Order: sequence, then C-alpha cells, then structure tokens
Amino acid sequence: MKRPVLTLFLALAVTALASAQAATAGHGHGHHGNGHGQGNRGHRNHGVVFVQTNQPDGNAIAVYDRGRDGLLTRAGTYATGGAGGTAAPGTESDRLASQDSLKLADRGRVLIAVNAGSDTVTSFRVRGDRLRRASVVDSGGAFPASVAVHGRLVYVLNAGGTGIVQGFWIGHHGQLTPIPGSARSLGLANGDPPNFLMSPGDVAFTPGGAKLLVTTKASTSSIDVFQVHRNGRLSAAPVVNPSATPVPFALLFRSPAQLISVEAGMSSLTTYRIERSGTLTGARSASDGQTAACWIHRVGRYYYVTNTGSNNVSSFTIDASGQPALLQAVAAATPPGPIDMTSSGPFLYAETGVQGTVEEFRVLGDGSLVPLGSVADLAPGIEGIAAT
Repeated sequence: MKRPVLTLFLALAVTALASAQAATAGHGHGHHGNGHGQGNRGHRNHGVVFVQTNQPDGNAIAVYDRGRDGLLTRAGTYATGGAGGTAAPGTESDRLASQDSLKLADRGRVLIAVNAGSDTVTSFRVRGDRLRRASVVDSGGAFPASVAVHGRLVYVLNAGGTGIVQGFWIGHHGQLTPIPGSARSLGLANGDPPNFLMSPGDVAFTPGGAKLLVTTKASTSSIDVFQVHRNGRLSAAPVVNPSATPVPFALLFRSPAQLISVEAGMSSLTTYRIERSGTLTGARSASDGQTAACWIHRVGRYYYVTNTGSNNVSSFTIDASGQPALLQAVAAATPPGPIDMTSSGPFLYAETGVQGTVEEFRVLGDGSLVPLGSVADLAPGIEGIAAT
C-alpha cells in the first residue's frame, strides 16, 4: 500500500471516530419494542431480524419481528454463552471491525454468532423468532470476528494474532464440530485484541463453495483466496491478491466468478473476476466520495455501502461488464458510526455502533431509501445482523 494513502485513511478514521464519540446519544426519531424470549404472541410477523449485542459482560442475540410496514418489534433476547469483544483501541464505531459476524445457515434454520471476548462460537437452532442454543465451541484462534457458510460447512475467521481460519461442520441438531486439520494461518502480526484498522475484516465462500476468501484490511491490503477440498479442508496456502484500492474490508459476490469488494482506503467498491487458480483479475472500481466505506449489502439490483466515517449510506449499481457506478453518494444519513446491514423483504436495516441503533429503511424501485424509524433499545457496541 502506498504510505500517503494509508496515512490519509488513518487520519480520516481518527477524525471520524473523534466526531462520533462527541455525538450525543439518542437518535430521537425511533421506537422500540420489548420482550425476553416470548416469541410472537398475537400479531403476524413478515420476517425476523437478529442483532448481536456484542457486550463484553455477556453477548446475546436480540430478536425482532418485522411488521408489514418494515418496523421492528422486540420478540426476545437470547444469551450466546460467551462474551462480546472490542478491537483496539476500543473507541471505534465497529468493535469487531468485521462483516458477517452473525450468519444464518442451513436454509435459515441455524444461526451462528461469534464471541470475540471469549474466543468461542455459538450456534442456535432457529424456529421463527425463537432461538435454542445448540453449541458453544472454541473458535480455533483469537478474537473470532467473521463467519462464512456453505451448506453444512462453516469457516470462522479469527482476527487476532496471525489470523486463523478454522473449519466446522454443522450437525443435524445445529451443533458445530471442529474439522481436524482445517486451521490455516494468514501469517499476519496482529495483537489480541487486534487493532481495528489492521485486523482481517471478512471471510466468505464463493457461491459454489469452491473457494474461501479473506480480506486482510490494512495489514497487507490483500484478498487471500483458498481452494476448498471435498473433505472441508483448505489448500495449504492462499493465493494472495493485492487489492485494487487500499484496505479491502467486506466481500460479496455477483456470481461464482465475480467478486465485489468494499475497500475503505479510498471508500470504493471494486469488482474482480475470480480465476480458477484463485487469482483476481479485471479490477474495476468506483468511489462514493465519502469516508471509510466498509460494509456492503445487496437488495435487488442495488448495492448499499455504509460509510462509518461519514455517517451515511451510499448506493451503487453494477453493469454487465462488472463496472460499478455510483447511484447516490448519500442515499441516507444515519446516526454516528453506521456498520453492518441486512435486509428483509423490501426493507434495509443498518446498525450504528456508536449509539447502538438499528436504522430502518424502505427500498424503493429506483434504489432510493426512505427512512422509517430507528430501533433504540440496544446498547452501544452492537455488531452483527442477519434476517429472514
């Protein structure tokens, strides 16, 4: 990475964090529900949203029913049996510094959560808006921060230390079983907890499950690609691909052969072709002109990224050739520190890590976002969100 670009990114990140910390809590336009594991009683929900609280004194999953209007109502809270974590220095908006820390599996019947503060991973059986804990297992490394799922195969990215990906099988009752000999090191040099700028940010399978990809953020500014064998283990070493723009953070796929990466250093969205060898080629990038784009979510043909340094959401389209185009630099404003996103039906939900809210939006046919409200019954530090 060119040092002037990294220096600029670091300066922008520090400035953004300082302004976020100075912002007052209580977004003001919100609503919140309540409930402690009672499930749906007396009204129909049209989807379920799961939010990871990531609290150091005890991680939990807050469950919300989605109404027909897109608003969320608390249906219950379920302890993971582990502790939430905080990356260094501890003042950042995204305390796990990652995407995909909460992941649905087995066609929505299993939910997998990371416990970065206790180096464990929890799996739950999902029944509508109710959860039943199935297992709590060692993550295979330090500071688990991201989860990838393909069928019954799971890989967990441990962001501390050298950066270790560890494989698991999902059992018939939702329990996780480690795969012997599956651990692979990324060869990084992070602490435990890792610094939020340097820690690897995301792990993801290609749609066919043939490859596993990891972003290293500012550690090496690369996207590492492992081959996945039939026994669930990975190639001994990855193909290391320098990212087209600095600080690759989050991953998404248009097809088994086309990757989308959000790269925070220039707040850009980049597409790549994934070759059979694991080499990434044909990079095409577009910036949103904001600060620290890190997370990405697709709704229909539109791609939304959260800019945690600018406190907003941007939108993109991608043409048939793979060229991204900025649709709206500011599709929506948010409270300080927007991070992870998910969607349910025609609605987009974005977490804010500083105030601990979930922002609710309706996605219109032209990609515009209409603010609906704000879930305000969570504590600062949340990270990880998934939905049915």
